[in-house]
Amino acid sequence: MCPHHPSPNKPEDIVREEGAQLDFSRDMSYGDYLQLDAILGAQKPLSPAHDEMLFIIQHQTSELWMKLMLHELKAAIAHIASDELQPAFKMLARVSKIMEQLVHAWDVLATMTPPEYSALRPYLAQSSGFQSHQYRCIEFAMGNKNAAMLKPHAHSPERLAVVQAAYEAPSLYDEALRLLARRGLAMPESHTQRDWTKPYEASDAVEQAWLTVYRNPKDHWDLYQLGEELTDLEDAFRLWRFRHVTTVERVIGFKRGTGGTGGVSYLRKMLDVVLFPEIWRLRTDL
Repeated sequence: MCPHHPSPNKPEDIVREEGAQLDFSRDMSYGDYLQLDAILGAQKPLSPAHDEMLFIIQHQTSELWMKLMLHELKAAIAHIASDELQPAFKMLARVSKIMEQLVHAWDVLATMTPPEYSALRPYLAQSSGFQSHQYRCIEFAMGNKNAAMLKPHAHSPERLAVVQAAYEAPSLYDEALRLLARRGLAMPESHTQRDWTKPYEASDAVEQAWLTVYRNPKDHWDLYQLGEELTDLEDAFRLWRFRHVTTVERVIGFKRGTGGTGGVSYLRKMLDVVLFPEIWRLRTDL
């Protein structure tokens, strides 16, 4: 072997050298930073069913993704309210990607067959994804306001306060319309100074404002981009909802949900909810 080109380290040498760097006794470890003991110890199956672990982890990981989604949505709304669109665009794009992740997560749960779910269902009592306060906050942040949706959280004052705050706050679309008004586009006051707890109602005047943006994208480029970010977001949200419906129907058919909802029938109604109606309508009128 040429003396100017030393031979590569032997595998045992590499292991020995790396091992010298692996003493974490005095430093924070990977598991410490991520609180893995708490996270990996949070799965407590109640039934003898093998598939309950899948069911638990599916919903726990979804809640973690929703936590990140809310983190990004809240920040994006604040940036739009402050006329800071570039960071808001990045955050909204990230939310759309999180929703894509959640869409694919249903593929894993869909591997559970009806008999497998039936084996664990009696152990779920009245617990239901319908009671997810994070999901409800996402719906409210996206503009789907409904006072009846506060009731499932009334038993927990702390969670109710969080959901109530999201219910009373301007939604993402509300702040987008207020931004258009600040930019000088004609916007009815009924849509910029309204009771934020009321369900959103589509407006021809709001559509005209968005049409001004879409007919002159060069003059309103950032607002045009905002409109498309909102379109991407609702598109991803629709897919998430649809995949939820098909997975539930595949696993339980048309049985009522464990939380007392109509199950598939309720979820199908949600498919008809349009969050940013004028942005979709204007495509016909361009």
